[in-house]
Amino acid sequence: MPELPEVETTRRGLQPHIEGLCIREIIVRNARLRWPIDANINQYCANQPLQHINRRGKYLLLGLPAGHIIIHLGMSGSLRMAHHSEPASLHDHVDIILDNDAAIRLRDPRRFGAVLWQDGDVNQHPLLAKLGPEPLDGDLATVLWQISRCNVPLKNLLMDSHRIVGIGNIYANEALFDARLSPFRKASTLDLAECNQLANSIRHILETAIIAGGSTLRDFVGVNNQPGYFQQTYAVYGRTGLDCPICHQAIVKTKQAQRSTFWCPECQQ
Repeated sequence: MPELPEVETTRRGLQPHIEGLCIREIIVRNARLRWPIDANINQYCANQPLQHINRRGKYLLLGLPAGHIIIHLGMSGSLRMAHHSEPASLHDHVDIILDNDAAIRLRDPRRFGAVLWQDGDVNQHPLLAKLGPEPLDGDLATVLWQISRCNVPLKNLLMDSHRIVGIGNIYANEALFDARLSPFRKASTLDLAECNQLANSIRHILETAIIAGGSTLRDFVGVNNQPGYFQQTYAVYGRTGLDCPICHQAIVKTKQAQRSTFWCPECQQ
């Protein structure tokens, strides 16, 4: 599933192509995504200027005067720029046609993505209203200190979008290794220095992944149809049995809260 770096890569790729333009129309070829696309979405958005494109967690937000289009890429979705006359393929379900004849085209083979409409305050949408703070905004160390006063494993804490949003499984594994912290350690045992250490690692991993265009493990490609390359630098994720890049002990895989956890028993105490 595209995580924060992949969604931010998409946002940055789209931004120079769409801001300041108007939506001419929205063509929906298949409305049966994770949630059905509102049958009136073209009526809401046609002839509306695109004022900005933001990101909240793993959601892209296209800002219009009347509201926002909320896009989630699901398990296999991607957005790219196309000419409106370019023939659509089987899995190209939605085109947002702009007034310069370009189209923002959503491809989603598994149809677990979403294209939603929210008028008024977009942060009041049920999918966004309870999301935690952004890991790349503000004083992350203070946020971690405030939310870590609970008796849950660190990996679970980083994966809880109500406490901190958008990190995702890949980057939680990599950040905890970078911070040399065990994914099983109770969050409540962190001191302030360790919160600073973890905050720095989270930022470093996410920012490095964004620069690399995110990770392409299955379907993800960026706006320019290019894959991400961050997976080439993984220290622990997906490296079961391979040497730790620091101590050369074998990386271990286990299940934690129904997700795969990769870690070095020597480096991550």
